[in-house]
Amino acid sequence: MSNKIVVVHAGPRKGWNTDTVISNAAKGAEDAGAEIIRFDLFRLEKYTGCISCFGCKKEQSRGHCICRDGLTPVLDAIREADGLIIGSPNYLGELTASFRALYERLIFQNLTYNMETPCCNERMIPVLLIMTSNASDTGYLHLLNNYQQTLSRFVGPTEVFVSGNTLQLKDYSKTDWQWSMFDPEAKQKRHDTVFPEECRKAYELGKKLFG
Repeated sequence: MSNKIVVVHAGPRKGWNTDTVISNAAKGAEDAGAEIIRFDLFRLEKYTGCISCFGCKKEQSRGHCICRDGLTPVLDAIREADGLIIGSPNYLGELTASFRALYERLIFQNLTYNMETPCCNERMIPVLLIMTSNASDTGYLHLLNNYQQTLSRFVGPTEVFVSGNTLQLKDYSKTDWQWSMFDPEAKQKRHDTVFPEECRKAYELGKKLFG
């Protein structure tokens, strides 16, 4: 029986950086024999982050978020999966609000507040967390380390992959936005030379972690 890998796109732009990198990671897992189940958070029915109802702490629903909305099928699929690939662009020094909504509910349902057994998740799965950013990929290590540690503790062993200094527009010259902090030629060169290599690395990671 093939492994079931849930792939979550937590960015809004189809076909762009985050979508491309996670799709390559998913293709690696698929080529290694895994079955892919994909969700695009920006295209789901309405949902929220954790509403602090504590329903997941009750014995009859322990470890299960009882809030029913657009994230419910995502949480249900992750619970039954053999692995998780989740990717988000960096927005203002953080991951997207859509990512955070899923992250809150994914983690909090497994948190027990019990010192002896702080996590009630008995089925840990490997996780690949991917972040893309138009800025350099070196400035967010603390942010990503925190996510990596928490995901590893409550979901499963987590690896992080970052693609920084990404191309935001197909042609910067066709706008009148005057984004003077960017060098369009340098960004295009990186996109043409470095980004394909990062996609290849994501593919190999997906193949290694989830095959």
